[in-house]
Amino acid sequence: MDLEKKPVVSDVGAWAMNVVSSVGIIMANKQLMSPNGYGFSFVYINAATTLTGFHFTVTALVGWVSNATGLSASKYVPFWELFWFSVVANLSITGMNLSLLLNSVGFYQISKLSIIPVVCFMEFLLHSKHYSQRVIVAVAVVALGVGICTVTDVDINAKGLLCACVAVFCTSLQQITIGSFQKKYSIGSFELLSKTAPVQAVSLLLVGPFADYYLNHRSLLEYPFSSGATAFIILSCSLAVFCNMSQYLCIGRFSATSFQVLGHMKTVCVLILGWVLFDSALTVKNILGMLLAVLGMVVYSWAVEHEKQAKSATHISAEIKSEGEDIKLLKEKVNGLPASDLESAQTKS
Repeated sequence: MDLEKKPVVSDVGAWAMNVVSSVGIIMANKQLMSPNGYGFSFVYINAATTLTGFHFTVTALVGWVSNATGLSASKYVPFWELFWFSVVANLSITGMNLSLLLNSVGFYQISKLSIIPVVCFMEFLLHSKHYSQRVIVAVAVVALGVGICTVTDVDINAKGLLCACVAVFCTSLQQITIGSFQKKYSIGSFELLSKTAPVQAVSLLLVGPFADYYLNHRSLLEYPFSSGATAFIILSCSLAVFCNMSQYLCIGRFSATSFQVLGHMKTVCVLILGWVLFDSALTVKNILGMLLAVLGMVVYSWAVEHEKQAKSATHISAEIKSEGEDIKLLKEKVNGLPASDLESAQTKS
């Protein structure tokens, strides 16, 4: 795809697409679930299971149309890989919803923040990836900033803790696996998404209504679908296509850690837009937390870029050293040849 052939444009475009679409989904879902809106109580902060099934259904349809029209190529990925990935991804969604239901909002936010260190640890464990002190400090600053502006009350119980642990582990594993699959099968971000989306859509639409009935004690069929609510559901599903696409692209191009750290810009945007559009409270504590989080993101970006330049300089230095050694060996061989051999070589040339 052209998006992946132009790295500079793709980097900026992918992050912008992810932030705009993710924030757009949250704003659309807020309007859906708000009592002053359409009262669609099947929507949570991470979107309800059934609604997420709708999201992946539309994403799968877009992928199918793209493959059918030749805009993207269909590449082979074993079904068992897609199946276990879908199980992990669906457990992530369900676990987050249950965590929000059983725990306080404060603990729910803490569990989401804990995804960053878990991703770092799993990347070290699975891919032997090491992090510099600058990166670790930047990650800690981002987590602290987001924690200050989002965490309020903290209430925890055994069931909620279990659901939070499952959600954090599965979310971390899912995001790391997205990057691993792209490298393992030499498959593009959109091509991989078009493979995983149908499996997730089918499984979520089969399980979703039962999970949401357990969470809400209401059937989806009982909801009075108005034209306005339907329009916002379609808008949410449309934005989900761009959100899913940009997530796969960002993780494949950067890493799961970068996606988590820089992805908290969405949290800052949601807080600001919530204050502008929904009259949500924005205190000095929120503002200081957001500024600290943004500072951490800037430091993280600088630290990662510094690591890339250091690795590049080391690689170039190694190449120059290798070339110098080759030239030195060649000179030694030439100097070691008898004069008669040198004259014979000159005559032949």
